[in-house]
Amino acid sequence: MQQQDSRVGEQFESESPKQMIWNILCNIVIPVVILSKFSGEDHLGPVWGLIIALMFPISYGSYDLIDKKKWNFVSILGLVSVLLTGGLALLKLDGIWFAVKEAAIPTIIGLGVVISLKTKYSFAKVILYNPKIFNVDKINQVLEEKNYQKRFEILLYRSTMLFVFSFVLSAILNFVLAVVILKSPSGTPEFNAELGKMTALSFPVIMVPCTVVLMLAIWYLIHGIKGITGLDLEGIINNFEDKK
Repeated sequence: MQQQDSRVGEQFESESPKQMIWNILCNIVIPVVILSKFSGEDHLGPVWGLIIALMFPISYGSYDLIDKKKWNFVSILGLVSVLLTGGLALLKLDGIWFAVKEAAIPTIIGLGVVISLKTKYSFAKVILYNPKIFNVDKINQVLEEKNYQKRFEILLYRSTMLFVFSFVLSAILNFVLAVVILKSPSGTPEFNAELGKMTALSFPVIMVPCTVVLMLAIWYLIHGIKGITGLDLEGIINNFEDKK
């Protein structure tokens, strides 16, 4: 089971600095600049401005899938989000539908995390209780010796609910941000500029509080493991000495 979780977790490996730069450029910076500065009638126009802006994250996500030669949940989700944004804009639907879409994506992820708890591909064990972070073998050995597996499952469930709350918070913030910013009629240069502004603001406004909640969930899990097993941090975290 742990080997299966590890294989699923490979897609969550940290990117290199170069990959992170390209990720930010293609998915955030370039689309925002195109939508904000070049979607007017004197440049690309609202439709072509949006299409060209969307091509960058679509191309990056497609390349990521081809390069890794396997389905990547994050890339697929990004492609779906981009395609939904483009489709709604080209259909010239009201901004409220963009708000619904922005809230729906993290909501679906959160539900997926909860549902996965009942499967052998639990995202809680992939993301929170990751063998690349935790000394899983040693922790499981102590749990078996003390017969505390049930207590650990309760701890992992509570930590997962904290993790899921980060997606609930993201959904709420996404919806509010879209409602506040998207005021102009869809398909206009003003709307495209607002879409670019919303994309740029979504990272500091949404990612910072959600990251704080995620860190809280990990801290809660570590604190709980220490309490249940009696292990210190050196025994819980892999290669702790190397990380200091």
